[in-house]
Amino acid sequence: MRHLTTTALAGALAWVAAAAEAETALNALFMSQAAYSEADVRAMTEAYMAEHPDVTVNLEFVPYEGLRDKTLLAQGSGGGYDAVLFDVIWPAEYATNNILLDVSDRITPEMESGVLPGAWSTVEYNGARYGMPWILDTKYLFYNRSMLEQAGIEAPPRTWSELSEQAKAIKDAGIVEFPIVWSWAQAEAVICDYTTLLSAFGGKFLDDQGKPAFTTDGGLQALEYMVQTLEEGISNPNSVEYLEEDVRRVFSNGEAAFALNWTYMYNLANAGDDSAVKGQVGVAPAPGVDGVSELSAMNGSMGLGVTATSQHPDEAWDFVAYITSQPIQNDYAELSLPIWSSSYEDPAVTEGREELIAAASKALAVMYPRPTTPAYNELSTLLQVAIQEALLGVSSPADALANAAASSGL
Repeated sequence: MRHLTTTALAGALAWVAAAAEAETALNALFMSQAAYSEADVRAMTEAYMAEHPDVTVNLEFVPYEGLRDKTLLAQGSGGGYDAVLFDVIWPAEYATNNILLDVSDRITPEMESGVLPGAWSTVEYNGARYGMPWILDTKYLFYNRSMLEQAGIEAPPRTWSELSEQAKAIKDAGIVEFPIVWSWAQAEAVICDYTTLLSAFGGKFLDDQGKPAFTTDGGLQALEYMVQTLEEGISNPNSVEYLEEDVRRVFSNGEAAFALNWTYMYNLANAGDDSAVKGQVGVAPAPGVDGVSELSAMNGSMGLGVTATSQHPDEAWDFVAYITSQPIQNDYAELSLPIWSSSYEDPAVTEGREELIAAASKALAVMYPRPTTPAYNELSTLLQVAIQEALLGVSSPADALANAAASSGL
């Protein structure tokens, strides 16, 4: 009897060992702010694991500012992540340095035809695709309806000059001290705001030869506008220290009439438990410039890809395909709009977000890209410093941008 018990125990242990060996553990890296909430990503992942009991997905969340560094550090140490979130500005660098797998041959016909055509640019470089687009986003102009009404303003601004005029009227009426709030900290956030303005003023980052073109015309005018709003006292001076969540907090507290921010702020400011402006939030495409543009938008989208060092690329791709799928995106459309064309015909996606959908239909069609170059991170860092110097009055906008161009090596 004892012999049989020992044999049974040995068999059970062997089964457990085999099961453990058969189970796949994936490590996935996400960001901890904007777009989908951490709770949403965890819920998506739990649903995936419920359908795939042989796969465990370990999630790690870091601030956006640490996302690229974490990915590169893990790659340098021989791996660690199987699936990673990446910004639209990184495919060139990631492809050049073999950070992500080329998944072009894994894109199904259903994906090809179902995803909005413009969304694919989020994950492409040199004709190859390095993941699935996941967060389709740009910065919108949010405004406080009540404040505009108090100032006798009937509609949100159509141009950036109108925004300044409306902000002055609101300030002069004593409604709020600093009507506009921005995310102008020395980080990628300020580049996103600058890109929006550069696109409105008809500027370029680089010319056809890949040389800096932001030192004149629209690139210079964009920075001059930013500085001017600070000098006129219509932009919150603390904007030079703010990231997007700071902007959301200030706007949601009723301390600003206007804010430039991502899609996720719409629901949180209009209906969030901690918002003091519930039901007062309007949203529109970012303004344009008379004679140059009708509106402005920058590409702030993000993708999900499989790392080149993953030991489980098939399972990692299956996970990526699952959480970027249309049913999942439709279920979690509250904070981030889907990448799928037909989602916008689904009442579950559009109901209660008609104004946001209307703004998105215009803005997403004209999203302006940040430079596509393997050296993007270095160029962005130089521009962040230059913009900060101009905003703080250390340098003139012209001198600050000229110094950045000279230091870029382009």
